[in-house]
Amino acid sequence: MSHRIFRRWSLQLWAITISFHMTYAIDTRQLRKTFGETVAVTNLTLQVERGEVFGFLGPNGAGKTTSVKMLLGLITPTAGSGELLGQPLGSREARAKTGYLPEHFRFYDWLTASEFLHLHGQLYGMDANQRNKTIPDLLALVGLSEQANIRVGAFSKGMTQRIGLAQALLNDPELVFLDEPTSGLDPIGRRLVRDIIMHLQEEGVAVFLNSHLLSEVELTCDRVAFIRNGVVVESASMEELNRQNVRVTLRVGDANPNLLQGLAQFGSVVPRRGKERVNAPLLLDVGSEERLPALTRWLVENEYPVYEISPSRLTLEDRFIQIMEQP
Repeated sequence: MSHRIFRRWSLQLWAITISFHMTYAIDTRQLRKTFGETVAVTNLTLQVERGEVFGFLGPNGAGKTTSVKMLLGLITPTAGSGELLGQPLGSREARAKTGYLPEHFRFYDWLTASEFLHLHGQLYGMDANQRNKTIPDLLALVGLSEQANIRVGAFSKGMTQRIGLAQALLNDPELVFLDEPTSGLDPIGRRLVRDIIMHLQEEGVAVFLNSHLLSEVELTCDRVAFIRNGVVVESASMEELNRQNVRVTLRVGDANPNLLQGLAQFGSVVPRRGKERVNAPLLLDVGSEERLPALTRWLVENEYPVYEISPSRLTLEDRFIQIMEQP
């Protein structure tokens, strides 16, 4: 190979590498979707990095399903724009590199697990050699090698979930959408899904995870977005959430109005719920641990008896409830 040809090849490879890293796995700008007079999604603006595990969180009716369908090109946005893997939403190029496991799936009960994957492989345009090489590996990955010749109709809900995960990975995707992937799985099955997600991330695959099991999201995701009423209201890394959201347990005597008013300068007092006893500890949500010395000084200077001041990290579920209850 001549020096000139080698240099040209090196520049092309460099350009491809730079292009890969500069494009997001998902990049949307003010996506909106209306159905008649009903606004399902108001403003979906988010970016997901390649190789990132991204959690998409919100209550029922928040617009999550509609958002995912727009991203996949299953429905057309009313307004706004977006790209998947550097390609326009809904394009064949983007779909060819995307895997999808829906929450409510209907598989062919009369096909065996192996036949089911071969059918989907043919739909992807995979030749017989590709399918024969890939499908046994995928069945092993999801723990179904011994069930390869069993009909899908005889599968338990957890086994059906796992064969669905296998079909989502069949086309060697660069981006995978998983909608409630651990629904119906026992703890061992959930651990298997977590391991697969970590494996995908190591391979540089971006994972878009929609789940109501926030404990699983907390263990799995690098970053999360909270959607409410069709709008992404907050997006942050799990590291940022862990660092910035601290809940303090306080026992400082009677919770009189002056005390509660003074504590408001340091954070938000968590309202008492249900039939909590009157002298139960106060819970105070503060932005970070850096506020604790000033809080302690204020309590002492105002002669409040400090029996306990214990900081702890807010769980993702706590933060979820905070955001969804905001006016």
